[in-house]
Amino acid sequence: MEFTAATIAGFLKGELEGNPNEKVNTIAKIEEGFEGALSFLANPKYEHYIYTTKSSVVLVNKDFVPSAGITATLIRVPNAYEAFASLLALVDQSRPRKKGIHATAVIEPTAKVGADIFIGAYVYIGENCAIGDGCRIYPHVFIGDGTTIGKNCIINPGVKIYHECIIGNGCTIHAGTVIGSDGFGFAPQSESEFMKIPQVGNVVIEDNVEIGANVAIDRATMGSTIIRKGVKIDNLIQIGHNVEVGENTVMAGQTGIAGSTKIGRNCMFAGQVGIAGHLKIADGVKIGAKAGIPGDIREENSIVLGSPAFDIRLFQRSHVVFRKLPELKTRIETLEKEVELLKKK
Repeated sequence: MEFTAATIAGFLKGELEGNPNEKVNTIAKIEEGFEGALSFLANPKYEHYIYTTKSSVVLVNKDFVPSAGITATLIRVPNAYEAFASLLALVDQSRPRKKGIHATAVIEPTAKVGADIFIGAYVYIGENCAIGDGCRIYPHVFIGDGTTIGKNCIINPGVKIYHECIIGNGCTIHAGTVIGSDGFGFAPQSESEFMKIPQVGNVVIEDNVEIGANVAIDRATMGSTIIRKGVKIDNLIQIGHNVEVGENTVMAGQTGIAGSTKIGRNCMFAGQVGIAGHLKIADGVKIGAKAGIPGDIREENSIVLGSPAFDIRLFQRSHVVFRKLPELKTRIETLEKEVELLKKK
């Protein structure tokens, strides 16, 4: 597909600077730009690339003030990153969509499959399942008995959804993810034996949730593990049984959440966050990378760092002291020697 700079500016309601007939047919990073490519500049640390980029068109923030000449055609928008994201969505939607059911797919007679769908090779859809209109289910997906999937969902290759789970509308689940596997429930019987506790609940995923690759979301012991609408989950994340994740919360890779923890709305977790079980995390909480959370966080919109984690302001002050520990150790050793000399005198 090919677009002119004027067409893109019109779509984005942006201000055009340069050749309105400049044509682009692909996208590229600003530092890797070439003729016919569209790029964007949002982060100031990449500004130097805009003066040398070979991209034909560059999206910039409306308040961007260049410090040298620019050969590319510019389109000024309120937020270059968001504008670029909307263009990527447009490109993605314009790609041809596969339709139909592959001959090797197995769909049990009691399952109901909606209209305008794609079901790839070696997909299995169990008894009494319901698949909504417009879904795309790629090869080697397993969908267990009694599972419901809403409209316009994308289930990527190799996803496993166990029995009786519920997936809302507009969800995307990436390759290798497992939804509804047993929660980690074992009762000690002796010093060396454990009895497995049956996990008879399910997983409920509400609308417009995106789940990355190789994520595990455990089914509840009783009731439901719940992922509320708008949640975004990165790759390689573990969510334990009976956890509830609030609306529009986002989690970066390798985060782990132990069972029965309740997470509020609009939270943000950086990579490798670990959260203990049976906790409550308030709305809007931000947790820094590698933080360990051993107890409740009840203050809304708080920011915590460290392991065990505590308030960001105290963490930063403590970090200053930590960096000075070698110097402080040397000073203490010197003072000890001086004290010993004074004692001898």
